Amino acid sequence: MPNRESGIEEGDDGTIDDGRDLFGEPLRQPTEGARGGGRRQDRAAHETEAAWQGSALRGEDSGDAGTSGADAPLADRMRPRTLDSLVGQQDVLGEGGFLREAIEADIIPSVILWGPPGCGKTSLARIIAERTMSVFVPFSAVMSGVREVRAIAASAVERLQSGGRRTILFIDEIHRFNKAQQDAFLPHVESGAITLVGATTENPYFEVNSALLSRCRVVRMAPLSEQEVLLLARRALGDPVNGLGAHDISISDEMLLALARASDGDGRRMLNLLEACFGHAVRRGSRVVDQAVIQAVLTGPGLRYDRASEEHYNVISAFIKSLRGSDPDAAMYYMVRMLEGGEDPRFICRRMIIFASEDIGNADPRALAVACDAKDALLFLGLPEAEIPMAQACTYLACAPKSNRSYLALHAAKDAVKNTGSLEVPMHIRNAPVKAMASHGYGQGYAYPHDYDDAFVSCDYLPDALAGSRFYQPRDCGYEKTMGERLEWWRSKRRPDPPRDR
Repeated sequence: MPNRESGIEEGDDGTIDDGRDLFGEPLRQPTEGARGGGRRQDRAAHETEAAWQGSALRGEDSGDAGTSGADAPLADRMRPRTLDSLVGQQDVLGEGGFLREAIEADIIPSVILWGPPGCGKTSLARIIAERTMSVFVPFSAVMSGVREVRAIAASAVERLQSGGRRTILFIDEIHRFNKAQQDAFLPHVESGAITLVGATTENPYFEVNSALLSRCRVVRMAPLSEQEVLLLARRALGDPVNGLGAHDISISDEMLLALARASDGDGRRMLNLLEACFGHAVRRGSRVVDQAVIQAVLTGPGLRYDRASEEHYNVISAFIKSLRGSDPDAAMYYMVRMLEGGEDPRFICRRMIIFASEDIGNADPRALAVACDAKDALLFLGLPEAEIPMAQACTYLACAPKSNRSYLALHAAKDAVKNTGSLEVPMHIRNAPVKAMASHGYGQGYAYPHDYDDAFVSCDYLPDALAGSRFYQPRDCGYEKTMGERLEWWRSKRRPDPPRDR
């Protein structure tokens, strides 16, 4: 309960609210003018508005970029403060976009901002904090837990009941919350006491529980394009206050393009690289960011790849689909993306072995051996040398004739077993290791194929209930065409049964 004399609020768990948010920053109090004139201000002890490091949201400066202090990183100093200055995401934030209209009308639904690093998730949250008339509470899934969630929820309910002001809870890295933590604020999102704005680089359909997900709109935010990243850089170069415009250092369009490509759609990385290049040039006493400076700063492209993240599944899916589509160039590109991103090469080899049987099969039986040979070469050589036989296997599989008929036959047989249960094995092909079993009919009437011409004899091998079923239908492609011709000849020699495709 609040201490009316001191203006300090004591939480339900006995902790004291000393006027600072969960990040230890002073709480920002709204003014009558900024929050709608005649609206009654909540008590100071209950105001938990957007409080970010420095003064980026205090409205003390002019212009679009935030000013978090001269010591703040360039990416933080250049944060946009308006929707019009936010780069990218035109699908949802352009004129007529759903989220833009919701923000401008201050009717923000519970949303989860899902996108790669540096695409503008946190910047968008700060813009919402600046514009909304609701109480905006920033929250870190890394630094806080269930106790803090419950305290915020209790304050939100009390605030809504006493003054009618809504609470927007911004949770950065929401994917780091476990199920218990997510469940803690679920009822408050459902009741409307809290509007949730979550940010995540991970696929929310995997990381956020379905109950919470059903109460939120997922907004997919794309990585920035090369031109959008260049726009961010040029803004920083032209800003003498928050950017690098005050430095007597030049950089060519060619060098900017090299940095943009290295940033890989990450606006924050682009600005960090640009700042690092300027700093390195200053230390060298140079007035030009040239190739030598770029090479000294860059350690390699910042590939968006994580063996446990969504991009892992995106890239391996693209790799398999490129192999299946007989495109060796695309398949090679995605394989290298995985290797350069730190993927376990054994995983790539395992997927190539599966592909060789599932998508090539008997159209080229050699494909399976090639894939297995690549795996053996990896285990024998290790990286980087094993990349060469892996590349050979990749191109071989992409260029091989394709057939999934063995894979389809497997699943057709599985369906038959599932639908018919344990059918009796025909007596003539049962094993009779003991003579007494033969007296019961076990093995009686079995014809040994090698005793006949062409090593073939007409015989029924399937249970009676499945007689005539055809699970395997060879494709008229590659070596499987030869197999199909042979199989048709055998089938023509058998006693006629009406075929039943499975």
